[in-house]
Amino acid sequence: MSEPALVADLVARARAGDQQAWNGLVDEFLPLVTAVIRRMRLPAVDADDVNQTVWLRLVEHLDDIREPLALAGWLSTVTRNEALRAIRARSRTLPFDLERSSLEVVVEDLAGDALIQWETHEALLAALDELPEKRRELLRLLLAEPPLSYREISARLGIPIGYIGPTRARALAQLRDTKAMRAFVDHEEGHDGGGGRDAAMG
Repeated sequence: MSEPALVADLVARARAGDQQAWNGLVDEFLPLVTAVIRRMRLPAVDADDVNQTVWLRLVEHLDDIREPLALAGWLSTVTRNEALRAIRARSRTLPFDLERSSLEVVVEDLAGDALIQWETHEALLAALDELPEKRRELLRLLLAEPPLSYREISARLGIPIGYIGPTRARALAQLRDTKAMRAFVDHEEGHDGGGGRDAAMG
């Protein structure tokens, strides 16, 4: 681990938008995040998602960090929490009422879900168009079907594998702040009476 003064300096510069400082934080703490994820024994896909989400959380809360020297502990806690969330998500099963005499209600629910998915898809496409080309391309590759490995994405974009997750986090943070995504969230909150999508994108 680097000297405490160096970590504090990296945090201060990253807050000011210094990309090199952000890269320095990733270099410093990526081994720690990776080690915590490995201890949780997640499947590879979930491990990648947790890694990306952790760095997104750091992007979101970088300005809230009052004690840079506590960053290692904060990252460890966030990583464990996100890993546990992934484990719980995998353990969920689709509920089904055995006493229902027909599938009409299920079909109606699925139709409503399909509409929501379509609206979300359209909003995301519009939001992606607002991003810089490199970040837009990274997100498109991460969503490709069939899924691409980090090695393939690294080769296509010419960036180190270790930076894919953190770069995705910054791209997602920017995506959330696009006009298209803010309009979509406002629209959904209106349908829910203003309170149905608490922290909708978070």
